[in-house]
Amino acid sequence: MQPAVRTELWALLRLAGPLIASQLAHMLMVLTDTLMMARISPQALAGGGLGAASYSFVSIFCIGVIAAVGTLVAIRHGASDKPGATRLTQAGLWLAWIMAIAGALLLWNLSPLLLMLGQTPENVEYAGQFLLLLPLALPGYLSFMALRGFTSALGRATPVMVISIGATVANFLLNYALIEGMFGLPKLGLVGIGLVTAIVANCMALLLAWHIRRHAAYHAYPIRQGLARPNLAALRELWRLGLPIGGTYAVEVGLFAFAALCMGTMGSTQLAAHQIALQIVSVAFMVPAGLSYAVTMRIGAHYGAGQLLAARQAGRVGIGFGAAVMLAFAVLFWVASDALVGLFLDRNDPAFTDVIRLAVSLLAVAAWFELFDGVQTIAMGAIRGLKDAKTTFLVGLGCYWLIGAPAAWVLAFNLDLGPVGVWWGLALGLACAAVSLTLAFEWRMGRMLEHSPPASNSPPAAPEAAAC
Repeated sequence: MQPAVRTELWALLRLAGPLIASQLAHMLMVLTDTLMMARISPQALAGGGLGAASYSFVSIFCIGVIAAVGTLVAIRHGASDKPGATRLTQAGLWLAWIMAIAGALLLWNLSPLLLMLGQTPENVEYAGQFLLLLPLALPGYLSFMALRGFTSALGRATPVMVISIGATVANFLLNYALIEGMFGLPKLGLVGIGLVTAIVANCMALLLAWHIRRHAAYHAYPIRQGLARPNLAALRELWRLGLPIGGTYAVEVGLFAFAALCMGTMGSTQLAAHQIALQIVSVAFMVPAGLSYAVTMRIGAHYGAGQLLAARQAGRVGIGFGAAVMLAFAVLFWVASDALVGLFLDRNDPAFTDVIRLAVSLLAVAAWFELFDGVQTIAMGAIRGLKDAKTTFLVGLGCYWLIGAPAAWVLAFNLDLGPVGVWWGLALGLACAAVSLTLAFEWRMGRMLEHSPPASNSPPAAPEAAAC
């Protein structure tokens, strides 16, 4: 490995490590919710999974828009524009609060739409219970994501990791107490799971805001000053970049929501198995998700500093390393699918026998699409670091909905492959996106280098990530 590549890989991993840990911590919170649903009943698992998929579709779009905060602050940081980074962070908080209100109103009125889409009344009723208090998590979680983008762009991701891990522990303890009715607390079922998530999300935002206010590393970025008066120009800039990012997230999550709807029309067993297998896949996906965010920050900083060769190298290193990691996960899914499903469901409970059998068969397909999903996610992050989100949206829209979704439907219903066919359709769409986005990053970098001044083509030493 060349010295410059090692330097960039080390800098990338120093930033990505805490981000991956925080992503895994968030995923463990989602897994805790799933495990608690399973403790209630198979019906609660199926209906709660439907509610979780609905919440994910709304929240992921909002998170995608907020992701523009990290990208633009990284570019400003690379250009040493501290006032600009501060204005963008303030605008990101305002955008988070506005979208949280809109998202909550949508989720509280979702039941009629789910019934129109063919979901069973029982599943919709359980989903409504889960969504009763869960939308109250949106203000805190979106604010936390805006502040995460800000501090990560400065190379300081460790506070995000520490808070996320603490939140995971609190989420588990509070969930367990409400499910089991410990300490005199009422057994709130799915409503309690949503309540705990809302409490934890808002505490996370408050803790990160408190850290940023008190730590000397952020004194040059007075976020509280002028926060009551949002900068409209910064809001527009965030929205222009964030909207296609949110759109990309939405079309990808929409693909998985479409898969959940397909499973729901087949029955509760198929939907529950899909939910369990998807949770296992999602745990592994947190690694490329954290890497993708770190790649965006690294490329954004290089791009802001005018160092295009370093930006291209950061993208190539991130995509290559991510592909190697996801290949290892693919092998794990092949050889240990039985054991992985057993971590979630009790094999001795006859109520879950059919769910377990189907979930194991879905993981065999996941061994293929997990590799593609990881590569396309990191490639998206690389392109966004260049302040380009329209490309990722158009590629995602085409690959997910012109290839992935139709293939899933045809394989599942026309060719009678059922749930496995749905997952093969997902794999095909993700494979298309992985190849297309990797080529798009190389093409865009080539064009930028071709038209850049000579100084941008010199190979500078890649700057290290800031101390955490």
